[in-house]
Amino acid sequence: MRPGRASCSPARARVIGSPQPGPRGVLPPKTKFSPRPLQGRRLLLLSAPRVPLAGPGSGRANSRRRCGAARFQAVAGCPLPGRAMKVEFAPLNIPLARRLQTAAVFQWVLSFLLLAEVCIGILLILVIYNYWFLYIPYLTWLYFDWRTPEEGGRRSNWVRSWTVWRYFNDYFPIHLIKTGDLDPSHNYIFGFHPHGVLVAGAFGNFCTNYSDFTKLFPGFTAYLHILPIWFRCPLFREYLMSSGPVSVSKKSLSHVLSNEGGGNISIIVLGGAEESLDAHPGNFTLFIRQRKGFVKIALTHGADLVPVFSFGENELFKQVSNPEGSWLRAVQEKLQKVMGFALPLFHARGIFQYSFGLMPYRKPIHTVVGHPIPVKQTLNPTSEQIEELHRTYMEELKKLFEEHKGKYGIPENETLVFK
Repeated sequence: MRPGRASCSPARARVIGSPQPGPRGVLPPKTKFSPRPLQGRRLLLLSAPRVPLAGPGSGRANSRRRCGAARFQAVAGCPLPGRAMKVEFAPLNIPLARRLQTAAVFQWVLSFLLLAEVCIGILLILVIYNYWFLYIPYLTWLYFDWRTPEEGGRRSNWVRSWTVWRYFNDYFPIHLIKTGDLDPSHNYIFGFHPHGVLVAGAFGNFCTNYSDFTKLFPGFTAYLHILPIWFRCPLFREYLMSSGPVSVSKKSLSHVLSNEGGGNISIIVLGGAEESLDAHPGNFTLFIRQRKGFVKIALTHGADLVPVFSFGENELFKQVSNPEGSWLRAVQEKLQKVMGFALPLFHARGIFQYSFGLMPYRKPIHTVVGHPIPVKQTLNPTSEQIEELHRTYMEELKKLFEEHKGKYGIPENETLVFK
């Protein structure tokens, strides 16, 4: 037998209420004084605890005793360490407002995960069952409308004002903080950090009418730029554009920032899909060192750069451990290169319990907008100019994080990690 692998003997126990065998295995005769057998459940009693042995062979004997006690715990119904997960259910007397907040976030998560697939399935059903009078007009209109996500989109103030978004913002809740004034006669690029798993802070602040954006930045229109692949899903693209997002393509950015009267803000989640794979609680890794396209766009259009950090964004979900170099991370990065978006294996809480599920945790999100970095328009910027402005942006972003991290519970020793 290998060292440290002592065999376990059955725990010594007596069963009260059951007849015990005699010396030769013969049960004693029943009398009127015999105890009545217990119905349904047996009570197990361990023999009195013993003092650990000392001397040669004592380690193996003590190991057997510990194993016997562990087996007794399993038989008696006591949870063993690391063997069971405690499920914490939500109380029944939760206020209606909080229930509505949970429902609002639940439909948002489902929309993010499944609505695009459902819309594609609906269109396929229309084609398979030859509802030509429905799908032919829509596909014809889609052909002529294909470039709309690159030309400012098609937002609906009615959709952005749905009551469901008020409950969505109140669930976390989401806060927008301004540190400096912006000139409405200029255009700006907001660099949003970090990406998180589902970018809840960017959506709640810039794609609904229930944040403080219009109050803090009067005279401005915000455009959240997202991956172009989402606008290639028929039907889903219409619902998505109604909240205000537009494509993150170069043509789309140029369209927003070319407004001569100013007042437009392009919000770019600079870390992209790659950064979502590092969106673990307590992690502050940002993928920005190789992201320089937004700097060139800013120089070309003379749009001032504004760093934005959303404190609490990475605290909403947990992920399956995927350190760099692991097989899971390799698969995720491969899929991200093929499909264009990442697949983080995230989890958090459920609807009626707090132990597991795909609902985000109720963690406050504080999106802090930093001071603008002046940018002089340069139609043909050199690589040196791009590098210099990029370095200035990273310094201002780090300064913004250091100035505000203490207000939102981040330890003093934590700092940003740029990749």
